[in-house]
Amino acid sequence: MDSWMVGLIGVGVVLVLIAFRVHVAFALTIVGIGGYWQIMGWQATGGLLGLIPFSFIANFILTTIPLFLLMGYLAHHAGLTKDVYKTARYWLSRVPGGLAIASVAGCAAFAAASGSSLATAAMMGKVAIPEMLEHKYDKGLASGAVAAAGTIGSLIPPSILLILYGALTETSIGRLLIAGFIPGVLSALIYMGMIWARAVANKKLCPPVAVRVTWRQRLVSLKGTWGILSLFVLVIGGIYFGLFTPTEAGGVGAAGAFVVALISGKISWPTLKSSMSDTVRSTSQIFAIALGAVFFTKFIGISDLPNAICETILGMNVHPMVVLAGISLVYILLGMFLDSIGVMLLTLPIVFPVMDQLGFSPVWFGIIMIKYLEIGLITPPVGLNVYVIKGVVGETIPLETIFKGVGWFVAMDILTLAVLIIWPEITLWLPNTMMGQ
Repeated sequence: MDSWMVGLIGVGVVLVLIAFRVHVAFALTIVGIGGYWQIMGWQATGGLLGLIPFSFIANFILTTIPLFLLMGYLAHHAGLTKDVYKTARYWLSRVPGGLAIASVAGCAAFAAASGSSLATAAMMGKVAIPEMLEHKYDKGLASGAVAAAGTIGSLIPPSILLILYGALTETSIGRLLIAGFIPGVLSALIYMGMIWARAVANKKLCPPVAVRVTWRQRLVSLKGTWGILSLFVLVIGGIYFGLFTPTEAGGVGAAGAFVVALISGKISWPTLKSSMSDTVRSTSQIFAIALGAVFFTKFIGISDLPNAICETILGMNVHPMVVLAGISLVYILLGMFLDSIGVMLLTLPIVFPVMDQLGFSPVWFGIIMIKYLEIGLITPPVGLNVYVIKGVVGETIPLETIFKGVGWFVAMDILTLAVLIIWPEITLWLPNTMMGQ
């Protein structure tokens, strides 16, 4: 049997294992090691097992992940999430759909400190959804806005998914983080525009807020944003001015979050303990999946499956955009059933060489891939952000209502995706300006 056929069978076996609810980390590891043994034999496989786990986990670049997670958890447990949402609510409460728009703004701001879509949705959901329900907002819109806006955490730097993508494809993590800023803000603005338009067209969705907010309250509330803004400026500004590398930015950001919490007087031993334990738990889960993906990548690489696929596609003489459209459909379908990290790490060994051969920028494609994964986070049946929100609201809002509520946001995500594909300079302008061609 040709080695590429072994690789193709391996991909099928992974999908079957995941369909039977085997955790994606174990599915990738089992198939990766088994496939490598099938092609290379026991001796080479033993060498792989002795080398890969340590060499991967000891990768200095990956230290960014737990540090950025710690920064996000410290910001949350110190109450910075509530402060940002309160400010947005004060300034936008009189705008049609203002509380939902404030929720999107709050998610975007908190995404700049957490790097995690699930964490953003969970933390903002506890603050924003009860406020909207209290003011008689439509349940689907209230829950859907936070579930969808939480996905912005995958794009606005620092992004855990972008760091993993850069580490596995050897793409500049600094460029990726900076490239995600404009698409992330664009996603938030398109969400806000849609909410405003729907609120104007149907006042029952978002009844006007009766409580009046004075200008003094608005101005005073701005002091609550200094923590998140200072963290964002510290991390991105430091990378831009060359004060530290993107990897070092994780440590600077985590230290900065601790200092901000200390100055705010909101740090305590229980807060620090919760932040550390949440960071360890999330990091362990991410690293387990990533290590499985490395084994799977090694297997797929020696199977020559990516080259076989590249040759087949290039031999068809179809336009690269046709290939991209097909890949887009595959990602959206996979995102309906698998978690975002699993989808990315499962497909990268196959898809990235194809995109590289077709001449697409690896930085641009990284942002497009994250956008695919964002859509998967809110599409049924396994839209993880939707289930996170369901866990937050309990029996207050039925699951089907939340999925119905995110429908409009999925449509806006597809619109944003089309804009980013048609005009790639939107993604590439900022990293090219800040870091050169």
